[in-house]
Amino acid sequence: MKKFALICGASGAIGSAICSELALQGWSLYMHYCKTPINELASKLANDYPEQEFIPVHADFTEMEAATHLASQLFSLQAIVFANGQAYYGLLEDTSYKQINTLWQVHMQTPMTILQQIASKLRANEVSYVLFIGSIWGSAGAAGEVVYSAVKGAQHSFIKAYAQEVAYNGIRVNAIAPGFIDTVMNDHIEYEDRQRIIEDIPLQRLGKVEDVANMCAFYLSGKADYVTGQIIHLNGGWYI
Repeated sequence: MKKFALICGASGAIGSAICSELALQGWSLYMHYCKTPINELASKLANDYPEQEFIPVHADFTEMEAATHLASQLFSLQAIVFANGQAYYGLLEDTSYKQINTLWQVHMQTPMTILQQIASKLRANEVSYVLFIGSIWGSAGAAGEVVYSAVKGAQHSFIKAYAQEVAYNGIRVNAIAPGFIDTVMNDHIEYEDRQRIIEDIPLQRLGKVEDVANMCAFYLSGKADYVTGQIIHLNGGWYI
């Protein structure tokens, strides 16, 4: 039987890399997108892996009905990866209530509601997986990204609690907390600042989207099934 995973944020750099790696590992995918269409990647994967299915699904995580809309598009499901999100840079005192609410909704409220609605699908499997792409700032915190750090910290706490709640149902719940991953989202950082960050990273390089995708594939491979409730720091030793 085909095994299906839902990748939230499949149109992003990390999400796309995760889709490619999981497809290589034999997963059929629901590929979630919001604004950026995912059809091209879905078609490519369908051509490369004709025995698997790659289904684009749409939902706007800022909308109250996003979870219901997304859940209605899913059938069999063994894994869900929350690789979606949005960053925000600015001082706390300059951050609007609307922006705070949006970050909370995108990173926490909608994912929690989705899990409420698809839990029965995950329980139908002997083993299933919930994986969040968290952040180094959810553990270390960052000035100028206080609200983002707060919602990522909430994700990390949620994972530890939810893992205990659903362990008896065979659901493994973990998070990967990347450090500086070289994506478009970090293009605002000047070259000199990037070099200083690289100097601070013990492994002396920025992370790649493939680093995240490979770790994700490992957690969904069946080779890490005794691991749950963990935040795995993927940052080259930048934060330990």
